[in-house]
Amino acid sequence: WGAAMSTDTAFALGMLAIFGSRLPNNLRVFMLTVAVVDDFLALAVIVVAYSDAIELPALLTALGLFVVVLLVRQTIGRRVPALYGVLGVAIWVALLKSGIDPVVTGLAMGLLTYAYAADRGDLEHASRLFRRFREQPTPELERTVRRGLASTLSPNERLQQMFHPWTSYVIVPLFALANAGITLGAGQLADAFTSPVTLGILFGYVLGKPVGIIGATWLTTRASRGSLRPPVGWGAITAGGTLAGVGFTVALLIASLAFEGDRLEQAKIGILAAVACSFLLTWIVTLLIGALNARSRARALLGTGEAIVDLSEPVDVERDHVRGRLDAPVTLVEYGDFECPYCGLAESVVRELLADFGDVRYVWRHLPLTDVHPNAQLAAEAAEAAAHQDRYWEMHDLLMAHQGDLLPKDLLRYAADVGLDADRFRDDLRARAGAPRVAMDVESADLSGVSGTPTFFVNGRRHYGAYDIASLTAAVRAARQRASLTGASRES
Repeated sequence: WGAAMSTDTAFALGMLAIFGSRLPNNLRVFMLTVAVVDDFLALAVIVVAYSDAIELPALLTALGLFVVVLLVRQTIGRRVPALYGVLGVAIWVALLKSGIDPVVTGLAMGLLTYAYAADRGDLEHASRLFRRFREQPTPELERTVRRGLASTLSPNERLQQMFHPWTSYVIVPLFALANAGITLGAGQLADAFTSPVTLGILFGYVLGKPVGIIGATWLTTRASRGSLRPPVGWGAITAGGTLAGVGFTVALLIASLAFEGDRLEQAKIGILAAVACSFLLTWIVTLLIGALNARSRARALLGTGEAIVDLSEPVDVERDHVRGRLDAPVTLVEYGDFECPYCGLAESVVRELLADFGDVRYVWRHLPLTDVHPNAQLAAEAAEAAAHQDRYWEMHDLLMAHQGDLLPKDLLRYAADVGLDADRFRDDLRARAGAPRVAMDVESADLSGVSGTPTFFVNGRRHYGAYDIASLTAAVRAARQRASLTGASRES
């Protein structure tokens, strides 16, 4: 049973990447959740079912060392990273002596290494440190800057970057070579595919996984009376279930603990056969979904559940600066900085997107990064001063076209170019009349977890990854389809 439990995260996400153009992006989050919980339970089964006689003193030592890790994390934090490595090795040895498979050490330490987005306050602190180093380049300040820069990123991200080459090109291949090596021949395959071990693992993965995932999702939806719905449609849930039917790393580990001799070889054949069958079954599911008409296909992939909204402050057409139809079904919100070169690059993409889609409204919100762009705050206030004379977008376009020329004299020239009352514009700039509005946008950015520019939200959901025309177009199309399905569901 244990050998047919765990979904291999790397294999599942790799196959999802292959079928990525046919499946919604939200399925990745769903699959990651399933895979992580799967691994957690499978490792718990290792502790309970596949451990030797427990040596209590060694187990208590391991638990005590883990408590020390928690205390170190709360007191010292990330200042001595090598200490965690020493404590992790000590816990591993203690668990090995206790009779419990020490593989759970990785799970326990990994759960403490969580991920989080870079905080704007930490980024501004890092900028101040770098400016101090620029003024006085000493070894002490260099070390301080390095620590300050590292502290802005979560330990999870930094450890991934550090260990990725080792895990991807050394550790995992060595594990595969050590555990997956089998002799394949006509006799071995014939014996395997008449063995209850091979067939049990194969059907457990290929049939049990889809049935379990689809059934559990359906039961959750029914038990909650529809208040809890999957983030994707039932067609995507089915594809996720078939994708989850691939086991490798933990499955091989448990098989090596549960079997030996011929039965171990048969278990390995069942695990490897499940990988091929899972891929084939997912391919068939995506072909069937692709054969549906456009509306049915969108419903099967996206569903009608309410999407999680990341944008803390919803768009208000009375307050926000909106370009496009006010009643458009898709809203693209950008937090931007007039002096940010990346915002300048994104500007042409946004314009192309608006030209391609007539049912998209675009909202700009200010996030001047004053620690790196000294003229951004004044430029934002100049745009708001122009808004007081109903010329916001004309000023916005000029500021984006001249990002390197945002001094007060330049702003006054732009005001004249767009036909503003020069005296009123100058008075508004001096009185900082637009500052409260800019501060409101900055506060909404902080509440939404935005720390850099440009940051986009599509119908309230944060857009991660590239902001090229292909990526934003795909996000807008998915949002438009979801909006149409949700609207139809409410009407019915």
